[in-house]
Amino acid sequence: MTITAGTEHGQRAGGPEAAVETPVPDVPSWLVPGSRDGEEPQGRQPRRSRHAVAGAARKIADRYWTTLPGRLRLARTACVLLAAGLLILLVVAATGATTIWDDTTRRDAPRTLSATQLNLALNDMDAQTANILLSSGDSGTGKGRLEESYAKANGFYRDAQETISRSLRALAAASEGDPATEATVVSLTDDFAHYQEMIGRALENDSRPGGKDAAREDYRTATDLLSDRLLPEARRLVDVNNTVYERQYDAARGGLDLQRTAAAVLGGLLIAALVLLQVHLARRFHRVFNPGLIAATLCAAVAVVCAAQLLTVNYDRMKVARRDAFDSVIALSRSKAIGYDANADESRYLLDPGRRTTYEQSFLDKSHQLYGIAGAGLDTYDAKLDESWSAYRKDHNDKRFTGEYRRELDNITFAGERAAAEKTVEAYAVYQRDDRTFRRLVAEGKTQEATVFCIGWASDTSNAHFGEWMKALDEVTAINQRHFDLAVRDGREALATQAPLAGGALLLAAGLTVLGLRRRLAEFR
Repeated sequence: MTITAGTEHGQRAGGPEAAVETPVPDVPSWLVPGSRDGEEPQGRQPRRSRHAVAGAARKIADRYWTTLPGRLRLARTACVLLAAGLLILLVVAATGATTIWDDTTRRDAPRTLSATQLNLALNDMDAQTANILLSSGDSGTGKGRLEESYAKANGFYRDAQETISRSLRALAAASEGDPATEATVVSLTDDFAHYQEMIGRALENDSRPGGKDAAREDYRTATDLLSDRLLPEARRLVDVNNTVYERQYDAARGGLDLQRTAAAVLGGLLIAALVLLQVHLARRFHRVFNPGLIAATLCAAVAVVCAAQLLTVNYDRMKVARRDAFDSVIALSRSKAIGYDANADESRYLLDPGRRTTYEQSFLDKSHQLYGIAGAGLDTYDAKLDESWSAYRKDHNDKRFTGEYRRELDNITFAGERAAAEKTVEAYAVYQRDDRTFRRLVAEGKTQEATVFCIGWASDTSNAHFGEWMKALDEVTAINQRHFDLAVRDGREALATQAPLAGGALLLAAGLTVLGLRRRLAEFR
């Protein structure tokens, strides 16, 4: 007998047939809200990926923050990173300072000085040419020649010519890569070749009978070329090279100032982190000291002191080298070149009577460039010089005169520099008084006597006093040059000694921090 009702009842009662699932029709993915073909609906992520992300976050938090071992690892990482950051900063600072000192000593200062030497030598060569023509006597015969003056003028002429050639070669090599400066050097070299040709023609004409007038004409042409082209180009080279050095100096000191601040911040944070870590360990583990961290803190302190010494010494020495020393060297070198040009104006005054008014005014202008006195002419210059100099000796802030000597006297820095600078000005005053004597002799018609007084070498002549003035000028220049060299040496020594000490101390600090925490972290394994 077949019982159909029981079967139906059995299915409803949960028999085996009840496990059969009712088929659900397929629904296209595009009908599911917020879904795209082949993608899960937006806002819904697989449960497994969410659990993986949460688990990874928990592991990171446990390792570096929520647990004590995690916080110790975080502190260790922070200390090592601070030490590494300070080390990288010192490497960058030391490398930059080394580059600056190399550029200063091998490029910026030498080529600026080469330009000043070129300027001086051009003036000297022209002055010695005038002295040769003045002391040679009658053209062709040599009658009336001033032998000592003639011989010395020829020697100084050759020295100046050699200095110019050497300076031009140095400037040409240094200007490579700088089109503007290179063009100036090329132009100056070409003009100097033309100048030498004119001077050579003047000296050749002077050696021929009756050639003195032709020699004067050739010399006049050469002097015009000198004043119109050569000297302005030489001064431009001085200014351009000095400006390059100035820019390098400003950038270097600005960078060192920022690096000092950054080093102080990083060093302070490193020491603070190590001290706080030591305190934390002492409280948590009930131990007073952690030898590794104490050693690491001491190494960090040594590194910070060495870093401060390295950066501060280089910051200060760059100022001494540039502002205190080299600025004076440039001012004094310019004044020496101007002095040679002024001395040449006296010889030109004697050699070329047709231009005496021009050369007299030129001499006065150069005097004002050296020691400027408002409203002073040649007839009042000596008295006003004495008056303003006496006022300065009583009060160094007295501003009655200007010029290159004022610039030097306002930049007195080193022992013995003031005495040497004042001696220079006093020697200059003697030379100025000689100029009035020389002009008075010319005005009285005593041309031969004026020539001997102007270019002779006896101890009481203007030329001898000019030599004493230049010697005094060289002495004060040498003081500044010596301190420039000392500043460079001190900066390099700080780099050579403090940089390795600071770097080694930082590496030790990082290593000792790791070792100091190693045993504490091992207790949690």
